[in-house]
Amino acid sequence: MALEDAKHQVDQAFTREDRRGLSFENAFGGATSFLRRRYTKDVGGYALAVTGIPFDQAVTNRPGARFGPRAIREAATLQAFDPPYGWGYDPLSELAIADAGDMAFDYANTREVPARIEAHIGGLLDQGAGTITLGGDHFITLPILRAYALRHGPLALIQFDAHSDTWADDDPDRIDHGTFLYKAIREGVVDPAASVSVGIRTDNPDTLGVTILDAPSVHRDGVEATLARIRQVIGDRPAYITFDIDALDPAFAPGTGTPVWGGLASWQAAALLRGLAGVHLLGGDVVEVSPQYDTTGATAIAAAHVATDLICLYGWTRR
Repeated sequence: MALEDAKHQVDQAFTREDRRGLSFENAFGGATSFLRRRYTKDVGGYALAVTGIPFDQAVTNRPGARFGPRAIREAATLQAFDPPYGWGYDPLSELAIADAGDMAFDYANTREVPARIEAHIGGLLDQGAGTITLGGDHFITLPILRAYALRHGPLALIQFDAHSDTWADDDPDRIDHGTFLYKAIREGVVDPAASVSVGIRTDNPDTLGVTILDAPSVHRDGVEATLARIRQVIGDRPAYITFDIDALDPAFAPGTGTPVWGGLASWQAAALLRGLAGVHLLGGDVVEVSPQYDTTGATAIAAAHVATDLICLYGWTRR
């Protein structure tokens, strides 16, 4: 059946009529929506919307994450043929998932961007869909969290990152990818007592009460112990997951703006995400993919797997 479908399926981002099911369109051709889901801004009736926010004007080092959503979608064409490995169910067949495309914004008017992101995500949430967002730099997570907290209250946060992103920043007008979590905690949209940062390997003296499971501790203690600690911290709270691709070691994800050695291996990240099955996930994002620094495409491929596993987590408690 798959071979027969492959002979006829093309541009399913626009031509598919069903909201569920695998896609057998050739990976090397066609319009590159995420996992070949249908492009639509009308996500009413969909369980989940994947959306891109190609904003990277808040970076401290190398720019380029504005090209992340496009690269991640292209990489995801490799995954649309089969149920995600190791999950034991197929979210593409059980969940109605849309690709809501990218957010429109004026690249030369950065001060408008935070409110626009919050409104964009809020508009999708108000249609009844959860969101998985493709970044973009890590600043975009702050207005996303604002949109979620407005509807759900203070959130438990699971952050995968090389950096804590809690550097002090009390200027409400600053737009900085290294201070998103500081502001989220100060604004009360994230509960630090129910939040954990995994993979940290840069020094920051004040993490505002967030539990830090740094990369050396993951390497030393192992995946199962790390998962047990994450679950202990977040309890049964509804959670949001933000995955900065620099949580991975540069050997696995060189295409990012602020790479730091000693990070997670891709197998560790996969095992941690799969081990979180059962967490009540409200939404998530994968950010900081700068594809031009990685000629192999490995970084975008890793990010596409992260986003797919976030979909699996979202669907796990909604089957």
